[in-house]
Amino acid sequence: MLLKKIYEEYKQDVFKYLVSLTHDTSLSEDLVSETFLGALKSLHKFKGESSIKTWLFSIARNKWYEYLRKEKYNISIDDLAYNYILSESDLDDVLIKRELYNKIINLLKSEPPRTEDIILMRIKGYSYFEIGKKHDISESSARVIDYRTKKKIKEILVKEGIVYE
Repeated sequence: MLLKKIYEEYKQDVFKYLVSLTHDTSLSEDLVSETFLGALKSLHKFKGESSIKTWLFSIARNKWYEYLRKEKYNISIDDLAYNYILSESDLDDVLIKRELYNKIINLLKSEPPRTEDIILMRIKGYSYFEIGKKHDISESSARVIDYRTKKKIKEILVKEGIVYE
């Protein structure tokens, strides 16, 4: 009964998060099912150290990684830099070089704390509305900060020859 309630409350959020990663609604629908099956199998391991939504997004991200590994997809560095900064082990799972990961993290840490937090919140799947509410800024401002920071990091990576457009 508990998982049914969780499913009803978070299925749309998980779906939207997966669409933002995959850009494929059909695949995202499949991954939503796999995410909640994974959640059912690991519900006993959930200790409440993060929100249920964050926990589900983590499972969803891992299900997407599994799909990519199985299908041997190549992911653009831009997508990886934007979506996968959050977890070093996740990045290793999709074969991102440690050097690139460290560079992206260092670039993000060089940003003002509010900007860094906004980007990390976005990566975790928070909406611009939620980010704006936390930081007492408009939804539009959260979007602009996210966009400019992503663009800045990518430009630095391209300039240094770490990433190619």
